[in-house]
Amino acid sequence: MGIENVVVAGGGVLGSQIAYQAAYKGFNVTVWLRSEGSIDRAKPKFEQLRQTYVETLEAMKTDPAAYCRGLADSPELAADQIDQLKQKAQQAFEAIRFTTSYEQAACNADLVIEAIAEDPAQKDAFYAELAKYLPEQTILVTNSSTLLPSQMAQATGRPEKFLALHFANRIWRNNTAEVMGHPGTDAAAYNAVVQFAADLGMVSLQLHKEQPGYILNSMLVPFLNAAEALYATGVADPETIDKTWMLGTGAPLGPFRILDIVGLTTAYNIVVLDPRTKDPDSVPAKIAAALKERIDAGKTGVDAGEGFYRYR
Repeated sequence: MGIENVVVAGGGVLGSQIAYQAAYKGFNVTVWLRSEGSIDRAKPKFEQLRQTYVETLEAMKTDPAAYCRGLADSPELAADQIDQLKQKAQQAFEAIRFTTSYEQAACNADLVIEAIAEDPAQKDAFYAELAKYLPEQTILVTNSSTLLPSQMAQATGRPEKFLALHFANRIWRNNTAEVMGHPGTDAAAYNAVVQFAADLGMVSLQLHKEQPGYILNSMLVPFLNAAEALYATGVADPETIDKTWMLGTGAPLGPFRILDIVGLTTAYNIVVLDPRTKDPDSVPAKIAAALKERIDAGKTGVDAGEGFYRYR
């Protein structure tokens, strides 16, 4: 089936990026959010993305290092071609629709991308309500960072048309899309999502079986957990841990900078899934407490202006 009408549920770090990239690539995009307040909080993220896309494209005229794979198929573009892409970035910003209505979001959806909180109960409740309004042809995917699609498939009411589609952060530059089905996923739905990812300007990375954390987070989450454990148990402060990693490996970012980009709420939701957090003396419980302290203070990451670091 051809995908034209895309719904993104959630306006967080990745939800907003997925929606904007889809609009930039010419899809009809609706963003579903829980409340008008959520819409008001999400809209500045889309303005920031508009500015990022336009500024990055402009920089690509003179700086080869500014090239982003998700924005253009080739770095070899004339100035007028880049100006056309800048116009597309502006049109994307103007075209995205917002709604709090399940019915309005779902009524003509070809694809729904769920990018809400990493909480199985919230996801199941969302799927159960959405199922009342979805057309027969709609494919439903989750952008969950760690949960398996088979854990949620029955709650969707259409397990054969349900699978996972996971994006890396800053998708216009880090343009990967991991496609992971479950044993009941229909091959036609899987292949349609692979094609959609390619049409979105992503590199489709196809998984052959379910894996918690997919490929990327199977490597990234243990890395971040190790850094969080060093901090939560008092071994070293975030700045020193980041400095150690960056100097020792040549990496451009340390784990706590990455956590600020991912968002501390997402990191917290992942760690509390660990049953060991019920023991307050365990390392996972100490990690959860350290993250919760910052979250309660409003220090949730880059989008909030402060996480482990402060941002303009």
